Amino acid sequence: MKKILLGLAAAGLGTMLAFGTVAVAEEAHNAAEPTHFPIKKPEEMNWTFAGPFGRYDKQQLQRGLKIYKEVCSACHSMNLVAFRSLAELGYSDAQIKAFAAEYEVPGEPNADGEPTTRKAIPADHFPSPYANPEAAAAANGGAVPPDFSLIAKARAVERGFPRFLIDIFTQYQEGGPDYIHALLTGFNETPPEGMQIPEGTHYNPFFIAAKSLKMAQPLQDGQVTYDDGSPQTLTQYSQDVAAFLMWAAEPHLEARKKTGFRVMLFLVLFAGLIYVAKRRIWSDVEH
Repeated sequence: MKKILLGLAAAGLGTMLAFGTVAVAEEAHNAAEPTHFPIKKPEEMNWTFAGPFGRYDKQQLQRGLKIYKEVCSACHSMNLVAFRSLAELGYSDAQIKAFAAEYEVPGEPNADGEPTTRKAIPADHFPSPYANPEAAAAANGGAVPPDFSLIAKARAVERGFPRFLIDIFTQYQEGGPDYIHALLTGFNETPPEGMQIPEGTHYNPFFIAAKSLKMAQPLQDGQVTYDDGSPQTLTQYSQDVAAFLMWAAEPHLEARKKTGFRVMLFLVLFAGLIYVAKRRIWSDVEH
C-alpha cells in the first residue's frame, strides 16, 4: 500500500510539473499576445496613509490637487467631490472660494429658456469638462474618460492566493493608488517583440483591461511646477496624484482608522473585564 501511495504521489507530481512546463512554454510563446491583464503587477509603494495608523500627507494632497487641476481635469471629472471638501487639505474658506470660482458650472435657464453657466461656489462639485457623455466620447476616440471620484477604490489588481490572505493581517488597502502610480509611469515601457498595438492606442503593461489604452501619457518630467521644492519628476507626480485620488475616494480614512483602533482597544479591555468577572463569580464553585 505504501508503494502504491508513493507511486500515485510521484505520478501526480510529474503531471503537475509537466503541466507547469507546458503552461510556462505556452506563456512564453504567447508573450506578444497576452490573455491576462495587467501584464505586469504594480509595485507596492510606501504610502503615508498605509497601515492601521496611516495618515494623509496634506502637502502631498495639495500637490496632487494641483496636478489634477492642471492636467487631469482637462478630461476627467470628480462629480462626487465638493469644493468645500478641500478644507480637509488645509485650505481656508477664502482660498476655497477663489479656487471654486475658476470653474464654470450649469446655471439656471435664462428668460428664453436657454442654458446658462455661472462661477462655481464651494457647495458645488468638481464639474466635467464635457457637456455630456456623448461629447466626451467624441473628443476621446469613442472612449468616455472615467470619473475620478472613486477611481482609487474602483481600480485595483487582484492579488491572488495567498496574497489576499496575507493582506488581511497586513491591512493592505492601497491597491488603487499602487495601480494608478504604476499606470502613469508605465507608458515608457517597450512592447514585447511581435506584439501588435492597435492604431490610436498606447502600450502600457500595467493597464488592467488590455495591452494598450486610448489615453496617451498624461505626465512628463517638469510638466507641473511645485511651490514647495518637491521633485518635479514623473515618479513624484504619479505618487502625488495617486494619493490625492485616494483621499477623494476615502476622505474619512483617518477618522475610520482612529475609530477602528478605539474599538479594538475597547474589545481587548472588555475581554479582560469579562475574564476577571468570570474568575470572581465562579471561584467558589466546584468544578
